[in-house]
Amino acid sequence: MATHLAIAFKAVGAELVQIWSRDIRNGEILAALTKSTAVSDWNKLDRNADCYLIAVKDDAIPAVAERLKGLKGIVVHTSGATAMDALAQTGTGYGVLYPLQTFSKTKAVDLTKVPLCIEASDPATFEKLSAIAHLISPLVSLVNSEQRKVLHLAAVFACNFSNHLYALSHTILEHYQLKFELLKPLILETAEKVQTSLPEEVQTGPAIRNDEETMKKHMALLREFPEMQEIYEMLSKSIKKKYL
Repeated sequence: MATHLAIAFKAVGAELVQIWSRDIRNGEILAALTKSTAVSDWNKLDRNADCYLIAVKDDAIPAVAERLKGLKGIVVHTSGATAMDALAQTGTGYGVLYPLQTFSKTKAVDLTKVPLCIEASDPATFEKLSAIAHLISPLVSLVNSEQRKVLHLAAVFACNFSNHLYALSHTILEHYQLKFELLKPLILETAEKVQTSLPEEVQTGPAIRNDEETMKKHMALLREFPEMQEIYEMLSKSIKKKYL
């Protein structure tokens, strides 16, 4: 998250004053990419910036916020599941800038196509944060903390769980000496369908057809993977319950 946002803001001409990281080596890598300065000592933090963007794991946000008191600028975190009030202790204007997207450090993301969900502690901070968000994406929406938690939950199902199922598919194919590349067109077509239709309108597969013999054959193929048998049975039951 930090890498993608820092590079995006730098690309639109924003001045990145510092990159703070508990691992100075990681900070130096990103600082080199954005022509800024890396620090790992809180005492060396520049306290006169316009905005402080926290991109750390959710559990670490309160501890970082504790260090960000008495600042000139606004303090913003990027978490989908953490309430905005986790930053209330900073004693300044604060808010949330949550990009609704999956990020990996080595895969480029076009942030101009990513929805940015923002929330702020007061109208003045909201105006500043909205201007900052619009620098990198036109898709900026007001989403409060409760709504953002729901979005994050839905994203876990749509993205994280789906990717884990890809990984399980890869395991099955490797076991039977087949290549994962064979599934890629299917994965793309499935994703493209929901761009123009609701998922409920395009569900396919043996469970929605109630094809019991096929499902029994699948369970037999998974006999060496009892955990996957449980997942297969649970998801098949969920599909049948919803559609049949």
